[in-house]
Order: sequence, then structure tokens, then C-alpha cells
Amino acid sequence: MNRNKLFSSTKIGPHDLRNRIVLPPLTRSRSSQPGNIPNDLMATYYRQRASAGFMVTEGTQIEPRGQGYAWTPGIHSQEQIEGWKKVTEAVHAEGGVIFAQLWHVGRVSHTSLQPNGDAPVAPSALPARSVKVFIETGPGTGTLADPSEPRELSTAEVKELVQLYAKAAHNALEAGFDGVELHCANGYLVNQFISAHTNCRTDEYGGSLQNRLRFLREITQAVADVVGADRLGVRFAPLFASTDELRVYLGLVEDNPHETYIEAVKVLEEIGVAYLSLAEADWDEAPELPDTFRNAVRGVFSGRILYAGKYTAERAAAAIDAGWADLIAFGRAFIANPDLPQRIANGWPLNPLDASSMYGGTDKGYVDYPFYKG
Repeated sequence: MNRNKLFSSTKIGPHDLRNRIVLPPLTRSRSSQPGNIPNDLMATYYRQRASAGFMVTEGTQIEPRGQGYAWTPGIHSQEQIEGWKKVTEAVHAEGGVIFAQLWHVGRVSHTSLQPNGDAPVAPSALPARSVKVFIETGPGTGTLADPSEPRELSTAEVKELVQLYAKAAHNALEAGFDGVELHCANGYLVNQFISAHTNCRTDEYGGSLQNRLRFLREITQAVADVVGADRLGVRFAPLFASTDELRVYLGLVEDNPHETYIEAVKVLEEIGVAYLSLAEADWDEAPELPDTFRNAVRGVFSGRILYAGKYTAERAAAAIDAGWADLIAFGRAFIANPDLPQRIANGWPLNPLDASSMYGGTDKGYVDYPFYKG
């Protein structure tokens, strides 16, 4: 397969992209403490990878209750906004395009990460099982823990959260981002509203599928009103799997994933968002998305479609050639190879990934991966 497919021209909203290779949101837990503030080290990390056609930041909590892992950055304080300015300025100096991923973990959190040690918030008071969160146990040290029992949000609090998303979008523009992406995947807050397994509400946000999609619709419209729909993307992670695989996916495998996510994509099409990001399962022997689903997505969504998962350069080029993908994101490969687009273009070998330095720490395994020298 001709890798040049990855280097053909395309756009996201008003942005011309230099290639179709994407740096996806990748949690690295390097923000400065206290305050979860983006810093110079993070600016260096993103600047190094700015040859991507398009970049999305790591998940960035929209409010203090949105945090589920130690040392992840926020975008709700002025100090955090100023920290993100370092990142956007560094990326723009290299000619890059970068969106902020707006994130709220909902029930996937721990009381030690919550304001005043309160319970995490969720659509319903159902605890997250078969998943761990990472909590701080001392300066620079932490451990895995079970998520805490959540409490159910009131209807008024749900509506307040919609405005918190809008405020975070405003903060992202102030920080210099080119747009934002809504994290609606992986069992976090928006996904918890969508799923019948985690949403047992009896108000307007629960019950029927259209009611369960209401929170998605409201936050997407509220954020589009702030940044413009043409500077907005949404990430889903639909999983077509057996119940035996629930344990690896935060328990949110839908009874009818095709119907659930096609209806969700229709919401995005009505609002006119610029792109849809679909994160595929990436563990060994994970099920692929059915072609019937990919084709149905293309049939109902007119914006750009971005896929992430177990993609090689050849498989990525084939996906673009087949017409069901416009852009492809490379996660682990981009962590270990800051010059990944150049390596793909030239067929250069890739650096191996140091899995021990993925989360937290210093510059080791973060900004010290070498560029190719031949």
C-alpha cells in the first residue's frame, strides 16, 4: 500500500493539515502540582510532535470533579489557562494545529481526587467495576485504586455541567487552542449518560436512547456555540464485543452498539461538528469495528472521520484509500517517536516504547526519545 495516502492534503474545519497523521489524546500525567497546571516540559513534548497533521491534547478535566487520575491537567483555572498557552505557542511556532480534549471522568474517580474528599458524580449511583484509577500517595508517587462509590447528579447539576463544558471551551480559546474535542468515550461521564448500563435515571436524561443522548446533544451544542462547530470534534469508542470482554472496557458494551452509536453520530451531524474520532479497541485480539458500522457512519456523517487503534502505516493508508477514514491517529508510536510522520514517510525504523514511563515522572520516557539521525 502506498504510504503517500497519509500525506495527501485535507482539512479539519478551517485548518489546512500538512498530513493525515494524528497525535491522539494520550494521558501522560506530567502536570505541575499543586493545581494540575500545564508546564514547560509539556510544551516541549507537544512541540516535538508538532509535525503531526493534527494534534489533540491529553484528556483535560473541565472542573475539579472531572479528575480521575493523579497529575492530569485541567482547564478550569487561570493558572491552567496560562500553562496551556505555553503549549499552544510552542505548537504554533512549529506550524502545528492543536485541539484541547475536554474531559470529565464522572464515576471513574476516587474520593482522594475529589474536592473535599466528596464522592465522584455520575448519571446514576452505580460504581465502576473492573477498572482502576491512579491516586497520589506522596509527592511524585502513587498507586492504583478502585474507583469510589459515586453519587447521582441532580437534574439541575446536569444542566450546570453543560455550562461547565461551555466555560472550558471558552478557556481553551483563551489558551490559544485551534479548537476542542469532547471526550465521550471509554466509560467516562458522557459515555455514562449514553449507556443503558450506567444510566438508570428517570428524568429527561434517562430512559430511552434519545433521552440518554440528551447530555451529549446539549454539551456538543453548547460548546459549538462557543468555539464554532467547524472547530469541534467528538470522540467515541464503540465496542462490538462479547460480555466476556466487558472487564477490559469499563463495563460499557452496549446491547446494540450499532444503533446506539449511529444515533449518536446523527446528533453530531445535526450540529455540524468538524470531525468524529472513533477509538477502536487495541488490546491483543480485540474485535475490529464491523464494515457495516464503518459504512453506516460514513453514510450519516459528512465531516472528517478519524480512527485510532492498532494501525500500522500500511493499514492506515489502506483505510484512507478505502474511503471510510480521513485521518489516522497513532498513539504509542507517537509517544516513542516524536518525528513519526518523517519516519513513516521515509520508512525509517521506530523507537521502542518504554511502557514503564507512560504515566507520571520526569523527562525520562517523555521528551528524551531520540529523533532519527540515520
